Amino acid sequence: MPKKVDHQKRKIQIAETTWKVIVEEGIEHATVRKIAQASGLSVGAVRHYFATQSELLHFSMELVSDRVIQRAKARKFSKDRDPLELVTEGVSEVLPVDEERKIEMGVWLAFSAKVLVDKTLRELSDKVYGDMHEGFKNVVHALQLLDIAKDGLDIEMEVNRLHAIVDGMAMHHLLNPEQFTHEEMMETLKYHFHSLIK
Repeated sequence: MPKKVDHQKRKIQIAETTWKVIVEEGIEHATVRKIAQASGLSVGAVRHYFATQSELLHFSMELVSDRVIQRAKARKFSKDRDPLELVTEGVSEVLPVDEERKIEMGVWLAFSAKVLVDKTLRELSDKVYGDMHEGFKNVVHALQLLDIAKDGLDIEMEVNRLHAIVDGMAMHHLLNPEQFTHEEMMETLKYHFHSLIK
């Protein structure tokens, strides 16, 4: 009896292998042939799911975005906890604070560079940017709802600033982890949030 294949699981396995190749060898090496080899699959098997490298990258990046969103949605807010700690932990979902998130951020940075030359990926890049921006807007609104935000904040400007700070910190930590350590990254985020509260 032929073995039944879970097609969604197989696509995710291929995407995770794609992440590994991108992080270890660079996005230019994330070819269908290389991914097939690294996955232990034939080129035909990979092409069954992804006809082109762009399709493969598109799915791989959607998976990164979906996982970040799922983690953020799974977070439970509790009135018993320090509100500043809660929002800091929420934003940490998109920072390279552990091995899983370092891989996601490394893949995202490589993908972002690829978007500059592969316009087929632009729509997805714009969508993920919009989702992240909306997430940061929710963080700033949470400070207001928790009644700890300073009065008169320019919400859109604060969302832009938080987005830029998070992107910059993630890149600095990935590229220079010994100069801009995990501890410094988290302290910088907390310092920023302290500038927004009463």
